[in-house]
Amino acid sequence: MKTLAYGFPKLGERREFKSLLENFWKNKIDESEFVEGMNALRDWMVSNYKEHVDVIPSNELSYYDFVLDTAVMIGAIPSRFGEYEGLKTYFEMARGKQALEMTKYFNTNYHYLVPELEGTNFKLLKNYPLEEYRYFKEKGIETVPKILSPFTFLKLSKAIRKVEGQGLPFFELSKLENQQDFEAYFNAVFGVYEEVLKKLKEEGVKEILVEDPALCLELEDYEWDIVEEMYSCMSKYVDINVLTYYDSVSNYQRYISLPVKALGFDLVSNKENLENIRKFGFPKEKELIAGVINGRQVWRACLDEKIRLVEELSRYAKDVIIANSCPLFHLPVSVEFENEMEQELKERLAFAKEKLFELKVIKLAVEGDQQAKMEVERVKNILSSKFGEVQEVKERVKKLREEDFTRSVPYSERIKLQQEILKLPLLPTTTIGSFPQTEEVRKKRTEYRSGKISSAEYEEFIKRQIEHVIKVQEEIGLDVLVHGEFERTDMVEFFAEKLGGVATTKHGWVLSYGSRVYRPPIIYGDVYRPEPMTLKEITYAQSLTQKPVKGMLTGPVTILNWSYYREDIPKEEIAYQIALALLDEVRDLENAGIKIIQIDEPAFREGAPLKRRDWDDYFRWAVRAFRLCSNAKPQTQIHTHMCYSEFNEVIHYIHQMDFDVISIEASRSKGEIISAFENFKDWDRQIGIGVYDIHSPAIPDKQSIRLVLERAMKVLPVELLWVNPDCGLKTRRWEEVVPSLKNMVEVAEELRKELVSVQ
Repeated sequence: MKTLAYGFPKLGERREFKSLLENFWKNKIDESEFVEGMNALRDWMVSNYKEHVDVIPSNELSYYDFVLDTAVMIGAIPSRFGEYEGLKTYFEMARGKQALEMTKYFNTNYHYLVPELEGTNFKLLKNYPLEEYRYFKEKGIETVPKILSPFTFLKLSKAIRKVEGQGLPFFELSKLENQQDFEAYFNAVFGVYEEVLKKLKEEGVKEILVEDPALCLELEDYEWDIVEEMYSCMSKYVDINVLTYYDSVSNYQRYISLPVKALGFDLVSNKENLENIRKFGFPKEKELIAGVINGRQVWRACLDEKIRLVEELSRYAKDVIIANSCPLFHLPVSVEFENEMEQELKERLAFAKEKLFELKVIKLAVEGDQQAKMEVERVKNILSSKFGEVQEVKERVKKLREEDFTRSVPYSERIKLQQEILKLPLLPTTTIGSFPQTEEVRKKRTEYRSGKISSAEYEEFIKRQIEHVIKVQEEIGLDVLVHGEFERTDMVEFFAEKLGGVATTKHGWVLSYGSRVYRPPIIYGDVYRPEPMTLKEITYAQSLTQKPVKGMLTGPVTILNWSYYREDIPKEEIAYQIALALLDEVRDLENAGIKIIQIDEPAFREGAPLKRRDWDDYFRWAVRAFRLCSNAKPQTQIHTHMCYSEFNEVIHYIHQMDFDVISIEASRSKGEIISAFENFKDWDRQIGIGVYDIHSPAIPDKQSIRLVLERAMKVLPVELLWVNPDCGLKTRRWEEVVPSLKNMVEVAEELRKELVSVQ
């Protein structure tokens, strides 16, 4: 019996990856120093594998994003980036002025860069799998190269299409949903993959790992035909070990018939894979990669249960490889660094390093090792006691009635009441919420948390930041202001620190995209609000201006989906607990005179199961959780924000949320998201179009902003449109933010004048 792990977090124990990347971008280190630092991280990742598992993957450390790496590997570089010039082009695609669109990787909070396919002329540009295999081979370490399947790559990609409209040509991105198109692109892409495999074989590589999570989507028969032919061709070069994750495979019978060496199953996300193995059996000639250790949750595994499962699987397959259920990069590196955490909670946790140890223990225990068996018993005793229950919270959820999920006045009447109070102009301008978190802001926060300055000194500092940002917004001419969120580290972590039943970490960093990291909270018990969370800062900001200042909250679905959550009660119940805590905050803000409250739900879409057949149940409670916390007075204007999500697919669920205004990303997607409204005729809510990409340091020109708005005005009544950046400004610098917002406001003012003159 062997063990396999993959997707170990590349971040490093002290966030070395982030430091290397950002120092390189700032020209503090040159390319050779950058590569040397990244190689040290490669060595570190593999050293962790070597200590615990038998099968060691390579080609796991991307300089930005592994999907982008795949696009570069096959030469899928849009013409606007010119000839490939190494890291210069690579990072221009990732974060330049015309960067690739960014969206969530399946139903996770990892953001990948969407490959743009401009024609079908692909060529092998950079053989990443071969380069890293050689790197470790020269060090005497035998690894198994890991690649993203060409099928999954295409399911994640979009084609660039030129659209002509009223003398205004523009480019749209669209998924490859047409069989003829998909097959044409697949044939072109697969030709490059064959070249990669041929070179790996020539190098002496005997087997590879192929990540193919798209096989868990609901696929057409022709797609399975492509997959079968693909693996038949790939297996001519090397042995193939397929990894699927985040859900059960969509067609078990066709999956187990694939001509490969080993088949991987996520045996954690749901029970369907296991039920199919029990019902239909498993081919004796293939190895079964059993994903029994949860790669997305931080809880210790109940090891005795996992051992029984592995032993059962051994009756169906002659060879079982014990593995994690999905990539480990969704987890922090190690729980050992959490020295300030409550011991009773800490001993229940397992981060990435601890997951590797769990794999080793399971294997040893199955083989009869006595020490491993003692560890299994020790963990069983830890997990047997209850933890974090609050009876009053449970009772409050039980007493919810249908009217708790419904606003008392319909939108068509609410909007009139709100406009009487707010008196906003056509195309009102605002931002998403956060403003630059400068080095000074971060330094003061660190000093406060370490006790170097008092609570009073820190609060006074935050007040000065709020005063500054209100003044800046008024000078720029924004219509609806925000308080800047200087007191917040992260939009979820900030609330987690103030909610009961939720813990935060000191070192539990996880990569979201590029060098952007966050620390997911841990929901370990029943959730409640001990006291107001945002009232002080927002009401102070409102006292400084006559313009409306938005109250800024993170929604219950996002707090849930961006946290590690308890697994002993349904997610729906946790969502309602969080929603009730937020509802208490909404009521306090209303009573303090705040007229607009924004409840952000960027993770609304990402929590959906991979299979659409399961969507209705998820979105039923996700919508209700939002409606529960936003059940405000009709005069209170409720905003929400969503970014980098496949908006088109879920627009009818989003409409059910019953907000008054939504802001969305529309810049990186080249305005494609706006096309969702062409097909959804019942849209009647106000919508803020994200007119420029805040993830790029480039300052948007007025023409590019105007193009996005003009595209939107062709589809939606101008009376429904707001103007805003596509996300928060926290990661940008003031010298980028001010001119960008000035350009945005000037375009809105120019369009208003033009519209008035036409009327």
